[in-house]
Amino acid sequence: MISEYKTVNGKLIKMSAEEITERQIEVNDFNSKSSERKLALIKELRLQKLIETDYLANSDVTMPDNIKTWRQSLRNLPQDFSTEKEYDTLLEMEGTFPNQTYKHSIWSKP
Repeated sequence: MISEYKTVNGKLIKMSAEEITERQIEVNDFNSKSSERKLALIKELRLQKLIETDYLANSDVTMPDNIKTWRQSLRNLPQDFSTEKEYDTLLEMEGTFPNQTYKHSIWSKP
């Protein structure tokens, strides 16, 4: 439910019907892109994990097979997890702030 009021210069002011409609459109648009925002976060987390182990891909380093498999699993995330429910599974947290971590095993380096 959208509030009928907005804050302007620290004061609560009633919005017009047009402003309420405009705000509802903004909220609906934001909510409809939830899946896109989650996928963007997953891709950002994936990139961080890949960057953390990029040094192992140097020609003078032998990358262990378990790291190769894990990195491939990270690269496959967008095709292996494609629904918002699956995104929620990947982004589920455990622990309490400030010690929260992602629960899914894909985020743990082997």
